[in-house]
Amino acid sequence: MSLPPPSSGDESATPVESTAAEVSARNPHAWKRNAIEWLVVVVGAVVVALVVSATSAQAFVIPSKSMESTLHKEDRVLVNKWSYRLHPIHRGDVVVFSRPKNLATNDNDLIKRVIGLPGDEVGFADGHVFIDGNQVSEPYLDRGTFTAKIPGQRQCTPAAPCVVPKGRIWVMGDNRGDSEDSRYFGSIPESTVVGRAMLRIWPPNRIGGL
Repeated sequence: MSLPPPSSGDESATPVESTAAEVSARNPHAWKRNAIEWLVVVVGAVVVALVVSATSAQAFVIPSKSMESTLHKEDRVLVNKWSYRLHPIHRGDVVVFSRPKNLATNDNDLIKRVIGLPGDEVGFADGHVFIDGNQVSEPYLDRGTFTAKIPGQRQCTPAAPCVVPKGRIWVMGDNRGDSEDSRYFGSIPESTVVGRAMLRIWPPNRIGGL
């Protein structure tokens, strides 16, 4: 049986992958196409982020000490804008809402806790909150927190409560001694609620749910 002839030294070597420079040399428009593709990706990501911020979730900076010690000034929370499209507002929720027109502040949005719902009779006595004549349990408050009636404002006692109208809610800060809330400006329209604060995202050592 005859053997195959030996390979000659001038046969073509096995092809190797082309370098990026060689590809670009063969196709001078490749870099332009790559740049356009990356630009489309970046713009698409920005658009998605803006849509999510506008319709679903948004970061919010705490503007004051009114929610201490649950939230401190300059804390950041994530606000879910879809919550109340899926279910009603619940008592105890921490919500962000548009500033009431009768409140003098530079902040466009405020954050407080929902205390009274439509139809609730809100009253204050002995440093506590009463709903429909029953004292409300408020485990989110610091020990010893005293909920005072506000001089010059409607007193809202259990005997003569403030009734929350339909379509409105009663909101108050957890720092009852340093919070301008519904005791000052009354109940607020549910339509002014931006969303529910569901997560503290800053500072890192205080990350957690609300």
